[in-house]
Amino acid sequence: MKMVKSLILGSAAGLIAMSGAQAADLPVKAKAVEYVRICSLYGAGFWYIPGTDTCIKLGGYVRIDTTFNGTTYGGPAWSGDQGQGNRYRDYFVSRSRMALTVDTRTATEYGVVRTFGQGDFQFDNFNNGTRNPSSTTPAPAGAAVFNSSQLSGAGGGYVAVEMVFIQFAGFTFGKSASAYATPWNGYPGNNNSFLMGGPDYVTGVNNIQYTAQFGNGVSATIGLDDPTVFNRTSVLNLSTGGSFATAGSNAYGGTHVPDIVGNIRVDQAWGLFQIAGMLHNVTASYNTLGAGGVPNNLSEISGHPEDKWGGAVTAALQIKNLPTGAGDDFKIDATYAHGATKAVVSTSGGSPSFAMFSGSGNGAYQSIGFGQTADAVYRPGFTDGIKLVDAWGVRGAFNHNWDPYWSTSLWGSYGSVRYGGNVLDGASAKGAWCSVYTAGKVVSANYSCNPDFNFAQVGVVTRWTPVKNLTFSAEVGAFFLDQKMVGSAILTPTAPKPTAVYEFKDQSTVFLNVRAQRNF
Repeated sequence: MKMVKSLILGSAAGLIAMSGAQAADLPVKAKAVEYVRICSLYGAGFWYIPGTDTCIKLGGYVRIDTTFNGTTYGGPAWSGDQGQGNRYRDYFVSRSRMALTVDTRTATEYGVVRTFGQGDFQFDNFNNGTRNPSSTTPAPAGAAVFNSSQLSGAGGGYVAVEMVFIQFAGFTFGKSASAYATPWNGYPGNNNSFLMGGPDYVTGVNNIQYTAQFGNGVSATIGLDDPTVFNRTSVLNLSTGGSFATAGSNAYGGTHVPDIVGNIRVDQAWGLFQIAGMLHNVTASYNTLGAGGVPNNLSEISGHPEDKWGGAVTAALQIKNLPTGAGDDFKIDATYAHGATKAVVSTSGGSPSFAMFSGSGNGAYQSIGFGQTADAVYRPGFTDGIKLVDAWGVRGAFNHNWDPYWSTSLWGSYGSVRYGGNVLDGASAKGAWCSVYTAGKVVSANYSCNPDFNFAQVGVVTRWTPVKNLTFSAEVGAFFLDQKMVGSAILTPTAPKPTAVYEFKDQSTVFLNVRAQRNF
């Protein structure tokens, strides 16, 4: 009987164990998979973020380029060691970049809410074209590396932020192209980032702006730009002396008022036309400053000149559907600036001044041509305070498609910077500048001072696109500096140049840039 009982209990336990094992193997109902859905509302490449009604597009490009006889992205050899042509300059400079863009859009009762951002992961030659130890500023011991060039060592690199903005109900908030910018910024047809003659906000500026659409391609935009980084050149305090190619030091004061900008634009099948304006507040720091514009203990009690308003206006025209070929177009813009020289002497970054040297002659060690870029000048004793500098420029390009794989652009620009008054009037901008520059210099009998200068650029770029979104290109460009100084003088340029006699003379330079780019 005990044996029967044991068999029954054992069998029951075995059945329970088997049923438990089988229960563990039973299929569990899986959660529903939410597949990514294409969002066709805003063009190709958008898809819905799972679980939301927001569409997103990820994009960007990888670009590798090399510039010969210049700096990155086709920067001409117009200043520094490149402009000197000395032994510290690099004969070529390369850069590799991966740009990533994130574009999100959501339909609302107020219209589309959009956010956009672009970050550039970059690596380039250390110190952008020069090995001069005096051009390299190392980080203090124990401090974080703060100069982007310091991050360009082996395995280094850095991240640059271009556009970061929000758009809502016609408003734009953040870092975006100014309402004052032309639709193509500084790129009517060129690859390089240094075609001057008009405004360039391709890397964005902090702003708030509102755009109204009137239909039939007509719109108007008004905005406020932060001028601190990209809209100011120099306000020269002429009481601080000068150098071999400058008079005074940059003495811009703090940012007091945003730039007030706006445009009216017509964009239709034939092309587009835009006229834009900008009001720019010019501020100075103090009357008494040390060398280099550095304040001292007398600065605050020395007083300061009152702020002045300057500005600029730009007209831009694009003509499409030219009879020369499908997709061909012509772009041109013209700019006049008063106290806002960055609107003319403009690149995708800062606004350059120029100092270029070339071969010897006429009893001089070498020749020199320079142009000091400024928004205004002042010095104690000016009864009317800050004196604004004038500038104007024009630039454009003709773009031609030979076939679906080959295209060429011919581009150029011309511009001028003018200090007002005359050299004999010490109360004028030109006269005051020259009195400071000439003081203490040994000059030739035919010496004549004039800080005005003109510039011209011309170039051609040809592109080959063997497959969609992959382009190889080569660009040749020339820069010409038409300076207005006459004669010669004993100057002490930046080392390694010697103190010697230099003849004032127009200068020029040529660069070659080659590029490979894959868009995605």
